[in-house]
Amino acid sequence: MSIYGYVRVSSADQNEDRQTVAMSGLKIPAAGIFTDKISGKDFERPAYKALVRKLRPGDLLYIKSIDRLGRNYDEIQNQWRVLTKERGADIAVIDMPLLDTRNGKDLMGTFIADLVLQILSFVAHSERDNIRKRQAEGIAAAKARGVKFGRPVKKPPENFGELIRRWERGKLTVAEILNQTGLKEATFYNRLREHRALKGKNEL
Repeated sequence: MSIYGYVRVSSADQNEDRQTVAMSGLKIPAAGIFTDKISGKDFERPAYKALVRKLRPGDLLYIKSIDRLGRNYDEIQNQWRVLTKERGADIAVIDMPLLDTRNGKDLMGTFIADLVLQILSFVAHSERDNIRKRQAEGIAAAKARGVKFGRPVKKPPENFGELIRRWERGKLTVAEILNQTGLKEATFYNRLREHRALKGKNEL
């Protein structure tokens, strides 16, 4: 039997120490701890996939809490089935001793574990939805205050009109204009359309 640990944080700047400390003393070899620094919205994670490939019947997998496995209700349920049924491994959730497939192999134990799993999966999914809702509300409030998101719009230089006239007369190439202005090609054509539209309005 091999013992593994799975650790996940949502981004590269988050610290996984809380999870690894919780696994200390569990006789997990250093090479047996797999860490992903990626969102828990799905299971397209390199370390997790490598871990699943390693698991053999009778192996034991530790996770700190069910939301470290994932935050999508249906996918948590499905992956739990993959790990325990298809791979034949046991799972122990450190923060929830009732979620330990080594215990309660009888009908009642299985029923309780399944019930706890469904409740915790639902809570993890709901929390993810709440986070997304709070983010959307925060963005909406920031936009209402005039906060701009995304890359700032690069403005054309003051002599852009003259450059366009020279380009239209064949005295400049697009590449030369891009080099002089620092604009990207797509930005150049966007500014060109805006310039011509403004010019057309002024001529009315």
